[in-house]
Amino acid sequence: MFKVKKTVLAALAGVMGLGSVAAYAAMTVQPVILDLRMAGREMGGQIRVENTGTSPLPVEIRLVEADILPDTVKASDRLTDDLVAFPAQAMIAPGATQAFRIQYVGDPEVDRSRHYYAEVSQLPVEVPGGQSTIQVLYNFQAMVNVQSILGGEPKLTLESTEIVQAKPEDKPRIAFTVHNSGKNYGYLSSGSLTLVHRDASGKEVLRRSLNSSDVQQMIGFGLVGPEASRKFTAPIELESAGGTAEATLSGRSR
Repeated sequence: MFKVKKTVLAALAGVMGLGSVAAYAAMTVQPVILDLRMAGREMGGQIRVENTGTSPLPVEIRLVEADILPDTVKASDRLTDDLVAFPAQAMIAPGATQAFRIQYVGDPEVDRSRHYYAEVSQLPVEVPGGQSTIQVLYNFQAMVNVQSILGGEPKLTLESTEIVQAKPEDKPRIAFTVHNSGKNYGYLSSGSLTLVHRDASGKEVLRRSLNSSDVQQMIGFGLVGPEASRKFTAPIELESAGGTAEATLSGRSR
């Protein structure tokens, strides 16, 4: 039996543009981001997995730490004991939905938010009669963010704005770096964003105002970790790379 594993990175996903539901092959998973707290009634939440196929779907939940980098968020290979999943494995019948409860059991008095991924992995099944076949196994990663009860509110501010061009043949775009001086994470998509491009003479040649929904659709949730900076690029093409760019954030950050 041959196995092929397809990994779908929700954070990125989730944090970079997916909505509240992700669907792959015979499996749908929702939500893609789970927001918890280190104490109280919100220490736990549910991830729901639906089997949309015609065969039983064996899945397991693997809980790992997240790495928040300057330009992305990704799952690490480090297992965590701060979270537990109930159940850890399940066989989901065709058309059925299984709810997995994710519970924070770590230190409740940590003064800054913590970040993890819950990997929903399709398990291989034995093929009868020793036959050789290819199994495509899907692995979906839902992000789990845990807010500190001692950390206060996030504080998102713009650090810098620039015009970038990934390749010479690509259209230039506006990139901006957001800093969070708070000890709890914040979301870029919780507020609104205004982008302005001025030519070399200072004349305004483009202005785009994005509300919270626009930001989520075009850029993603935009997680910014505690006391960290993160760079984003807006998918808005500019006519030229000359001149200057401006960005303005407004509204709440969670």
